[in-house]
Amino acid sequence: MNMVVAADENLGIGYQGKLLVSIPLDHQRFRKQTINKVVVMGRKTLESLPQGQPLGQRVNVVLTTDRNYRCRNAVVVHSMEEALEELKKYSSEDIYIIGGESIYRQFMPYVDTIYMTKIDYAYLADVHFPEIDPKEWEEAEVSDEQTYFDLIYYFCKYVKKNRNE
Repeated sequence: MNMVVAADENLGIGYQGKLLVSIPLDHQRFRKQTINKVVVMGRKTLESLPQGQPLGQRVNVVLTTDRNYRCRNAVVVHSMEEALEELKKYSSEDIYIIGGESIYRQFMPYVDTIYMTKIDYAYLADVHFPEIDPKEWEEAEVSDEQTYFDLIYYFCKYVKKNRNE
């Protein structure tokens, strides 16, 4: 399983239900990675998407504790157990966890790869990505410096250590 996230230097990922910043190249990369794949998110993340709708050309799995929650064009699950059972239908490398904070925390033990857009700036944030423990993860790739106006960021890939043992 994979995670995709854009985080600032304090691992902030959002504020008041919105992303901290919108970087076009980051969005293009996200789309390219996840198209025709499975994306897993929480209800709040789904509601933060354009028109609060599931992402097109992807299987959308939404994890919520609200048993009455319904969403067209998405598979709604109500527990980690239910989510993991649903995800057994798909190849692990085709699954992308896309947020938010509690979803990232719950899925961290099941993920092998994290694709992080590291933003070289500290925003005001009220949701954060979990710490990446260097004893468990290694930074496998870092892009050259990217810029969007005066913003500097990097595309990083982390892989879980000892994942094949």
